Amino acid sequence: MLGVVAIVGRANVGKSTIFNRIVGQRVSIVEDIPGVTRDRIYATAQWLTREFRVIDTGGIEIENATFTEQIKAQAQIAIEEADVIVFVVNGREGVTKEDEYVARILQKSQKPLILAVNKIDDSVYMNNIYDFYSLGVGDPIAVSGSHGIGIGDVLDEIIQLMPSSEEKRDEDEIRFSVIGRPNVGKSSLTNAILGEDRVIVSQVEGTTRDAIDTAFEKDGQKYCVVDTAGMRKRGKIYENVEKYSILRALSAIEKSDVVLALLDGSTGVIAQDKHVAGNAHEAGKPTILVVNKWDLVEKESKTMQKMEKDIREQFKYLDYAPIVFVSTLKNQRVNNLLPLIKQVNENAHLRVSTSVLNDVLIDAQTMNPTTTFNGGRLKIYYANQVAVCPPTFVLFTNNPDYMHFSYKRYLENKLRDAFGFEGTPIHIICRKRD
Repeated sequence: MLGVVAIVGRANVGKSTIFNRIVGQRVSIVEDIPGVTRDRIYATAQWLTREFRVIDTGGIEIENATFTEQIKAQAQIAIEEADVIVFVVNGREGVTKEDEYVARILQKSQKPLILAVNKIDDSVYMNNIYDFYSLGVGDPIAVSGSHGIGIGDVLDEIIQLMPSSEEKRDEDEIRFSVIGRPNVGKSSLTNAILGEDRVIVSQVEGTTRDAIDTAFEKDGQKYCVVDTAGMRKRGKIYENVEKYSILRALSAIEKSDVVLALLDGSTGVIAQDKHVAGNAHEAGKPTILVVNKWDLVEKESKTMQKMEKDIREQFKYLDYAPIVFVSTLKNQRVNNLLPLIKQVNENAHLRVSTSVLNDVLIDAQTMNPTTTFNGGRLKIYYANQVAVCPPTFVLFTNNPDYMHFSYKRYLENKLRDAFGFEGTPIHIICRKRD
């Protein structure tokens, strides 16, 4: 599990600039106008080999709410979700009443705090940082988000305060999560798999606010299912707490062995479905596409085949994912899921011997030789499997730049033909042989 860092502070102190420095790219919109950051932005950052998630809270705008209510809402949500909080203040303006208000809220949280005094990009302002001791939240660190000054010190402190990422879990247990947009039946599917009402089921969107881990055993195999809060598009998230359901779902994906991406068969695939399932694909997790509410679909000849074809068209990046049609209401084909989850998990853990792997690649090149690309012709000397979950293969070549994406795709298909790998992504990495 990745730790979570929240960047908190009053409007226009430079939170988004510091966020961008920490994650190493311009993710947040930066503009010198208070309240530019409308939505919470999430990104993954890395420092000293440690990865963690960063939340750019921005200035929350709540309709018809006072400034103090907005700040309180922002700080409160960050307190609930974060392992470490970076409290940003403006070193050029000195301590304000709003800073003192935020400090009082954060002090009550008992969460690890880092006080970053921003906009100290000139030695003239350095003495200003001592005024911020009055906030009573620890030693201030002078930083400049726009110039990158002091960001390394903040990151060092984050790593120091971050809780251990090690999570004790049963190695024989298969952990899977159920993800999907609101109201596709995630809780109903969980209940159907468990065979009892272990989580709340409701027709009201957004009922499930927290990820609920439930361990169980079936046919001698241990499982743990995580029922996640529904993912929404940022523009359609109205309740502050629901914005964090996205972060919780991403966390659930991270700690899953297999992900069930749930679709609504009665409405068909919409753009948001592809966005939600994309989170599992980007995380490199084995995925099963589950089409729910199949009992509500009017059947004609080959209805299932037509729907499957449409799903394959919409989810081209998930062509390795098996598709299962279920009805949680009628309990149809739900019993097919656990054996498939087990099989997909085994595929993700599959190791291929080096000799067999290279035989397959030699045959593939004989059947379809490489062509000239980027000024040269690719030669693959040999390959090794270097990791599982997902299966990852390193190809040692004369020049990685000569690998055309279509040929890489061809090799992936040959590996799938030879070894299966149903349900799991495959990573192919090209390196130049020394």
